[in-house]
Amino acid sequence: MRKSKMFILTLIVFSGIAITMGLMILVTRNPELAGNSAMVSAKASMFKDDWSSYFGLLTMIVLTLGTIGFGTIAGWIFGREYSDRVVQDLLALPVHRFTIVLSKFITFVAWSILLSLILFIIGVFTGLAVNIAHWSVGLAYHYFIIFMVTSFFTMLLCTPTALVASYARGYIAPIAFTIGTLIVTQIMFVGIPNITAYFPWAIPALYSGVSGAGGATPDLVSFIILFSTILLGFIGTVAWWRFADQT
Repeated sequence: MRKSKMFILTLIVFSGIAITMGLMILVTRNPELAGNSAMVSAKASMFKDDWSSYFGLLTMIVLTLGTIGFGTIAGWIFGREYSDRVVQDLLALPVHRFTIVLSKFITFVAWSILLSLILFIIGVFTGLAVNIAHWSVGLAYHYFIIFMVTSFFTMLLCTPTALVASYARGYIAPIAFTIGTLIVTQIMFVGIPNITAYFPWAIPALYSGVSGAGGATPDLVSFIILFSTILLGFIGTVAWWRFADQT
């Protein structure tokens, strides 16, 4: 993680996303900055000039772009040795395979938490820099808890992505899997919202409240499904590394 270019790249991307949100606030206040770009004007119109809406958009970003980012990281961590054809060298080390998998998951969670914190903190400083209205420490703390719990649920749902990366022996398939789950989740919110509370990848959005007042509410069954999916992905990844033919 420390030595990889991927780590630096993800830091830059997540920082850039947070800074871009502040720029969009400026465009919202000063439409002439968008010039003749209808696309930029349309995107800027999504950004309301108050902290509640701003924090809601930060949470929405971690649910969408964050999902792709976390999935890409999980696929890279678990699929890189296969793509580089050095997995046999890794498995030849005098280290238990469960330890290898657990270390990869710990690295993934630490990496993802750091990116989430960077997105939120730089987002807050950017909002302060452009002087968004109605700032309060209590409001920021409230949304910080929601943001981090949502991020945590989202990143833990990448355990099936790790299994896909291990099974496919690379990091292209897990990226496709991540994008696929994101697309299916969006379709379910539009087409069949009544069952979103029981679709694992939709539950973080329902918890965060960004789906709106009319959205389904996650219940005990929802969280059982969520954590069962996370656990099955973890167990499946461990089992694959322990028992699959790696030759």
